[in-house]
Amino acid sequence: MPASFPFLPGVPAEAVLAALGRAPGGELASGKFDSPESSAALAANAFGWFLDRPAALPPLPGVPMGRVETVEVEAEMPFPWRGGRHPWLDAVLVTPTTLVGVEAKRYEPFRPRKASAFSEAFETRDWGDGMARFTALRHALTEGRQVYRCLDAVELVKNAYGLRTQGTKRARGAVMVYLHAAPATWASGKPVDPAAIARHEAEIADFARAVKGDAVTFVALRWSDLLKQWARTPDLAAHAAAIAGRFGSL
Repeated sequence: MPASFPFLPGVPAEAVLAALGRAPGGELASGKFDSPESSAALAANAFGWFLDRPAALPPLPGVPMGRVETVEVEAEMPFPWRGGRHPWLDAVLVTPTTLVGVEAKRYEPFRPRKASAFSEAFETRDWGDGMARFTALRHALTEGRQVYRCLDAVELVKNAYGLRTQGTKRARGAVMVYLHAAPATWASGKPVDPAAIARHEAEIADFARAVKGDAVTFVALRWSDLLKQWARTPDLAAHAAAIAGRFGSL
């Protein structure tokens, strides 16, 4: 772990590092975690603070979830088959009734993306009527009838399938939270293209409409709105301020 990136006060560094070390993204080894634009560093610090105090985390704004029992960072949500790559969520919150997976983004939607696709394994699985909208969107993405330039919809559909699988296994409902930012500038100070920010927001809304009503509830949440909630919560105000101080406007 680069010594130049200390964790925020109250974040259990060893536990977070252990979780990051288990994940396949190579955030630590590659040095990406130390980048001033790192989304993983933001998410790990924000939610890592709650690893040993999950009850202090209130329900996320607009998310049907209830009281939090456990918090994980960099958690795998395996598909119902072995082998291949499985989804890893930036944070997973478990309540008595709900499994909440958080996919956190910061600058990624405004960078060029590598092409991603679905393997043949997805076609051999019957995901059930409860996932019909996600499956219809998967087909549209595969066939090129639906294209997103900023939103990584393929990743989100895969996350939904993983959450559906694990939610069923744990006898809980499933919610996927897309936690995103709208930064005015890059870390260098160069402006982020406002047109890209607007397109990202429009694509989020389109995705939400496409999957509304399926068994995995999709909720889009801005980092700024989450931090406002935490800033208004006395026990979390210092943590919210520390996040804002380290990562700037989100």
